[in-house]
Amino acid sequence: MKYILNISRQERGGDNAVLRRFEYETASSGDTVATALFALNGREELRDADGVPARRIEWECSCLQKKCGACAMLICGRPRLACDALLAEYKGEITLKPLRKFPVICDLRVDRSIMLENLKTLRLWLACDPELSDENRESAFESSECIQCGCCLEVCPNFHAGGEFFGMSSVPVAARLLAEMPPEKRGEIAKLYKKHVLEGCERSFACQKVCPKNIDAEKLLVNTALALREP
Repeated sequence: MKYILNISRQERGGDNAVLRRFEYETASSGDTVATALFALNGREELRDADGVPARRIEWECSCLQKKCGACAMLICGRPRLACDALLAEYKGEITLKPLRKFPVICDLRVDRSIMLENLKTLRLWLACDPELSDENRESAFESSECIQCGCCLEVCPNFHAGGEFFGMSSVPVAARLLAEMPPEKRGEIAKLYKKHVLEGCERSFACQKVCPKNIDAEKLLVNTALALREP
């Protein structure tokens, strides 16, 4: 089947973005958006649907197995991983744009470093030996599923880069740490987590609907809130 990919193009952040149309014909039913992007960039000379020469498409990828989150982008208005979006799910035309909540570097590539900076601000690292029990081991495992793709932040009405509210991407990391940390060691983390996460979340859980790993955001948020109430 032949598809038209409408791809947002801008050479650098701050430039006006324009949509360029590219044709791609599927080789198999398993072709994904990532497959199409690789194929377009692999052409000897990239031309758009009107035959006009175009530079290679900038986008980010790594594992292509839903394990790294690098290829997150807006696909027909919804944040998804390009490696997990089958072309067969769409009808003829597919629009690709960069995530809007992060600074654009070029085309579909964005700078998501704010997520790491927020984790640093929350001091989410172990300062003592972990204490995993059978009771909290499951919670720690579920939390480790987060791949920091940023899809949750894209749909969050309260998150914006540089703001006081850090969004759901911080919750799985905090939940895992709290499961491994004795209550008496949680003081500073508890204070920062309440300020930058718990107090700013309106519990709409739009984030849960777009998570590529199907993380139960509501459960994690409740668990962390309960953990912080422990003496």
